[in-house]
Amino acid sequence: MLKRSATSRLTALSAWYPVVAVTGPRQSGKTTLVREVFAGKPYVTLEDPDVRATALADPRGFLGLYPDGAILDEVQRAPDLFSYLQGLVDERQVMGQWVLTGSQQLGLMSGVSQTLAGRVGLLQLLPFSVGELLAGGALPASRSLEDMLWRGLYPAPTLRKIPPTDWYADYFATYIERDVRQMLQVRDLAAFRLFVRMCAARTGQLLNLSALAADCGISTNTAKGWLSVLEASYIVFTLKPHHANFGKQLTKSPKLYFHDTGLAAWLAGLRSAQALGLSSMRGALFENWAVCETLKHSYNQRLDMQLHFWRNKSGIEVDLLIEFEQRLQAVEFKAGKTVASDWFGSLKKYAELMQEEGLNETLSQTLVYGGDATHTRPSVQVIGWRTWAEELTKRYVN
Repeated sequence: MLKRSATSRLTALSAWYPVVAVTGPRQSGKTTLVREVFAGKPYVTLEDPDVRATALADPRGFLGLYPDGAILDEVQRAPDLFSYLQGLVDERQVMGQWVLTGSQQLGLMSGVSQTLAGRVGLLQLLPFSVGELLAGGALPASRSLEDMLWRGLYPAPTLRKIPPTDWYADYFATYIERDVRQMLQVRDLAAFRLFVRMCAARTGQLLNLSALAADCGISTNTAKGWLSVLEASYIVFTLKPHHANFGKQLTKSPKLYFHDTGLAAWLAGLRSAQALGLSSMRGALFENWAVCETLKHSYNQRLDMQLHFWRNKSGIEVDLLIEFEQRLQAVEFKAGKTVASDWFGSLKKYAELMQEEGLNETLSQTLVYGGDATHTRPSVQVIGWRTWAEELTKRYVN
């Protein structure tokens, strides 16, 4: 079994809090992780209709069946349990007694914030990172960048012989169309499908809600509401622009990304790694993966890491700015396998602006590309995509 990077942080949280909550998208490995780390605890899933009926009808009696605590999977399906858990943990004061999981951030976090605030250690678990696959020897050297982007990093299409096209079709039907659409109470399924696919087509782009809504034939407010639930369901996330204003006008719009490139590629109609390699979306999906790889590392280690991008009104952009422990790393992502001299323009411009502000001593610059070789250009470290995944675990530690 592949070891998850979040294991050590999850173990630490169980020593600090009476309740540990693990949230993330469906099929990201939450249940596998908690059952491995807390192998001695009873496991109960609230997805089971009989179990859920018991929990809803008699919350106190249900929890009483587990005097030493338990793993409660998809606990947001029985929201009354949160209030009764509060009384139990306050009375017993036993660390690591209850482990909660949930794939709908809104439901889980609502219960946690309203009744269990200060009593819960929270961990967000996304699909595998390339760093985890490399550390576990689960990413063959023969696997191309295009295949990794197309296949995605959910455990099932990554480690099992399930064709990604089939798996993502089922995932879309059972999770996005069922669970997410029910949360939104969407009646027009065709419009919602189009909206999700149009989001995929905008991967790595500045988010213009008005234009997105117009393309889908819905109102801007509807688009805003649908997007917020896709974010809460760990389908998409947004990256906000950096606030530093070097005396220039900066964009205020966030950029849109998916939590998994395989899902984004499937939604965009890319049905093979070869098709992805020839697609105009190849660069955007590479950028999406690289940003998300950084986000996964931050979540797995529970780092106080601030992620932004920078773009001015002239269109000069740095794909990712990482603020950590009063240091700033500017990173550009290029999917090409041959390093070109014009790739460094944005990093150079950003460094010049930093120097004008007297802040350049805190800055490091990195260019991540679709090749394998690693070398250093003046002021810029150039590294391949696999090395980027490994570099994160070395450079940013708790």
